Amino acid sequence: MISLAQRAKRQYAEAVVRARPIIAQNLKRNWFEWLIESTIKLTGIFIILIVALIFLFLVREGLPTFLDIPLRELFGSRWYPIEGMFGLWPLIVGSLLVTAGSVIIAVPLGLTTAIYLGEIAPPWQREILKPLIEMLAGIPSIVLGFLGWIALAPLLQDLGAPTGLTALSGSIILAYMALPTIISISEDALYAVPKEYRDGALAMGATQWQTIRRVVMPAASSGLMMAVMLGIGRAIGETMAVMMVTGNAAYVPELGTDMLLQPVRTLTATVAAEMGEVAQGSLHYNVLFGIGIILFLITFSINSLAGRLVGQTSRRRRG
Repeated sequence: MISLAQRAKRQYAEAVVRARPIIAQNLKRNWFEWLIESTIKLTGIFIILIVALIFLFLVREGLPTFLDIPLRELFGSRWYPIEGMFGLWPLIVGSLLVTAGSVIIAVPLGLTTAIYLGEIAPPWQREILKPLIEMLAGIPSIVLGFLGWIALAPLLQDLGAPTGLTALSGSIILAYMALPTIISISEDALYAVPKEYRDGALAMGATQWQTIRRVVMPAASSGLMMAVMLGIGRAIGETMAVMMVTGNAAYVPELGTDMLLQPVRTLTATVAAEMGEVAQGSLHYNVLFGIGIILFLITFSINSLAGRLVGQTSRRRRG
């Protein structure tokens, strides 16, 4: 006759035997999850460290720009490095003008295309167009700049522009380069909106356009805003294509309806055009790194603004 104590001991032993594989599997899974989490944390820290080192390098090389040149001269209207004039205002105006033109062109086209792909186009058409649009982002900027130089610039000149190498040429090329980013991210944001939102609006009698405008787009507003901001960042940071099609004239365009039809020079094009010929350690060399600091701060501000706007939009929608 087996006693209660022996029976309990045997059941305990059997339970330990049955639980041993489960415990081993859980330990293995926990160790694997710890490894993945640690790898992700180290990668994030490494990326932040790289960005910080880049900024420190820019500050080390470009700080004499803001110490040796008075701010009134640094943000003056004359850029003649040979004569010691380092006025950045024409370069800043050129960058803002080209970027603003590209945003005006790319944002409506990008959002309209994303809405068509995400809400109107049939599935077979979406499967064809989406990879083609994403593939456009892989075209090198130098190729687009070359096409703009030999095809777009003569076309604009034939249409009546005094020269084909203008701010408008740069805006069109940058808009073309920003479109894949805006379209892809916007379409993903629209796709993430639950189908129940659309079904509920349609069931209440709304048309498809009313559903898109009043239900889907407000629900995807944070993603759409992020797409626009990333497109703007893409336009500001472009170099080679802009340098080839904007004329590289370092002066402030005259105010008027033909501002976009005048040659300009951007901050990025200035660094790319002059860094290879400048004497290392000279004031001109330091000013080019000072331009890098300004570009870094502009890009950082855009990304910070995008994150803040997305966060506010998400909180407002939850509230």
